[in-house]
Amino acid sequence: MNILKFITAGSVDDGKSTLIGRLLYDTNSILDDQLEAIQRANRKNDDGTVDLAILTDGLKAEREQGITIDVAYKYFQTDHRKYIIADAPGHIQYTRNMVTGASNSDLIIILIDARKGVIEQTKRHSFIAKLLAMKQVLVCVNKMDMVDYSAAVFEQIKTDYLRLAANLGLKDVDFIPVSALKGDNIVHKSDRMLWYSGESLLDYLENVEIHENESTDWRFPVQWVVRPQTDDLHDYRGYAGRVLGEGLSVGAQVIIYPAETYSTVKAIELNGQQLDRAENGQSVIIHLTDDVDISRGDTIANVESAPKFERSIQGNVCWFDNKPLDTEQIYLVQSHSKLTKIKITDVLYKFDINTQEKVFGEAIKLNDICHIAIKAAENLVFDLQDENAANSQAIVIDPRTNLTVGALMIQAVD
Repeated sequence: MNILKFITAGSVDDGKSTLIGRLLYDTNSILDDQLEAIQRANRKNDDGTVDLAILTDGLKAEREQGITIDVAYKYFQTDHRKYIIADAPGHIQYTRNMVTGASNSDLIIILIDARKGVIEQTKRHSFIAKLLAMKQVLVCVNKMDMVDYSAAVFEQIKTDYLRLAANLGLKDVDFIPVSALKGDNIVHKSDRMLWYSGESLLDYLENVEIHENESTDWRFPVQWVVRPQTDDLHDYRGYAGRVLGEGLSVGAQVIIYPAETYSTVKAIELNGQQLDRAENGQSVIIHLTDDVDISRGDTIANVESAPKFERSIQGNVCWFDNKPLDTEQIYLVQSHSKLTKIKITDVLYKFDINTQEKVFGEAIKLNDICHIAIKAAENLVFDLQDENAANSQAIVIDPRTNLTVGALMIQAVD
């Protein structure tokens, strides 16, 4: 059974948490004790029904204010798929939380209030989706019950958003009119919007095909070197990790970084079973024909389409720290399990995430997104985001505090 990971985003009070609560409620994915807790919380909608948003508002401050602050994760499954839902906050001061939740999602659901249409927060969240190379965008026009389920309102918002998507370069965009509060087009098709001939939200999630990384430029970051050194397995040497991309198979010629040595895949092992090839996203153990020196943090790659191996790069970073970015400070970049010292040599510009314009000369503070130049202490193994997004992302760490201070998306070789 495959897994679909998606995130919801939208302005404050657009109904993100209510939509997720309705999806869980109408699919019978809420346990009895959770339902009892919701009822005890005594938070009601205007019509007297239980407020389903409370399912994802886990923090006390969230329940008191009726807003989302942290990213809340919920899980459910149907006969067809398993789902991991990230409910992201809409406030601009929690941009870093949204970036964190979106970085591991296949699909983003952007909610638009049918009464307000495309607003600044819509543009901001769509821009972040573009920066993170989100594979699929679904626009849910919510609160259709507040506009008398008007087809004209929906079509106007759709036209406005398609114009925004074209400006940003978002390609795979779909639209569903919904009422999370009333349950219209969430799990079941609404009989109050007969003019809409598409799928309900659940049907869409069940059937959507995510364009996975099908590149043959596969990468294999080594997470662990497996050496049992027992009497039965005294010669056993395997390399455990997660496959990025397609094409890793027995007999493949490989290059190992950072040593830039060569070998051949002798065997691929999954749960003790031998495979002829490994699929994208599988966690496997591979064996090589040569006894080469490989450690945790090294990368095994397709010799026919090798990754970039450079010290000077440019990329976009979302700043997570309360302290401003300091170009005089030494930071660490962690890509998969590899840590490397870096210096941020220049902040080329900051993005105004409300207008998508470039801003020059300003300090980079909490929740800012900017384009930077980096010089690393040693060569980094990476791909560019528009070529292989899974191998272009890393985190920036402050070695003084060991805190993650930024999310990096590599864009170019400097």
